[in-house]
Amino acid sequence: MASDKRRDVLDERAQTLLRILVDKYIREGQPVGSRTLSRDSGLDLSPATIRNIMSDLEELGFVDSPHTSAGRVPTIKGYRFFVDTLIKLTPPNGDDLLRFAQGLHEVAGDPQALALSVSNLLSAVTRLAGIVTVPRRAQTSVRQIEFLPLSGKRVLAILVVNDREVQNKIVNVQRDFSSDELRRATNYLNDRFSGRSLSQVRELLLGELKKTRESMNALMVEAIEMAHQVFPEGEPQPEFVLAGETNLMGLEELADVDRLKGLFEAFGSQRDILHLLDQSMRAEGVQIFIGHESGYRILDDCSVIVAPYSQDDRVVGVLGVIGPTRMAYERVIPVVEIAARMLGSALNSRD
Repeated sequence: MASDKRRDVLDERAQTLLRILVDKYIREGQPVGSRTLSRDSGLDLSPATIRNIMSDLEELGFVDSPHTSAGRVPTIKGYRFFVDTLIKLTPPNGDDLLRFAQGLHEVAGDPQALALSVSNLLSAVTRLAGIVTVPRRAQTSVRQIEFLPLSGKRVLAILVVNDREVQNKIVNVQRDFSSDELRRATNYLNDRFSGRSLSQVRELLLGELKKTRESMNALMVEAIEMAHQVFPEGEPQPEFVLAGETNLMGLEELADVDRLKGLFEAFGSQRDILHLLDQSMRAEGVQIFIGHESGYRILDDCSVIVAPYSQDDRVVGVLGVIGPTRMAYERVIPVVEIAARMLGSALNSRD
């Protein structure tokens, strides 16, 4: 609705001049003067008329005049109007689409690797920073565990989770076990852990390990120790992966050392970035945060373009691009949209 009100303020001539100004500023990074607008617009307007229109746009907050130049640059409000109303999107070319398809195919079996691959692809195609949240899985529930004897004091653990996913892991043990011993250990563990979430299993295992060995059958102690190798506490997985941060260092708009330091610290802590991405998981389609619209001061000089991606008709993550407000929106927006669809397709193909 706000966009409709702004459109009512600007007539067709003003919209044309604003579109040309934003386009040219994005491409060249220099303030745009009235003479350039007169030459590029194709409108039959006198230089005085163009100057008057530009003055009106400045008064309305769509453009600004740097002190060092007679030309003008778009403001956040100007970028927003451009993106909402004036932009002409450019679909990715065939080479970029093939690049995505090949990159996703190479890691199709691993959600973590898929997220990393897509973040690298987004960065490479846009020359900005690509960001992808790691797919959020439904709570993992343990259905069954089975141990099979191997040679050399090793045991093969077969774990079934969520009814259909099978995981295998080789466990090193202190002695050789017979098939009968492993069957009894398996029955004991399934009786205690079947149907519980992974987090519950880990918590129970830690509790069992703290018990005195005298209070438990020796084989059950060994079963608990084997299970602890199958369900390690592990390090927490990163909630998003980021690629191409160094691309931002070469951009004039973000060249200030303190600004870059703060931005990289935000990437490292993840908290504020994750909050912004979480908002986008609840939205439909591409979301565009320009400058201060993100609500985080550290991103005031940046634009964030993100889109949710789905698996089995359920939104499981968000991907996108972080760059300066002076970015090629007409090219980046379709890249983000298509990347979200392709990642969703790759995740669904695993099933």
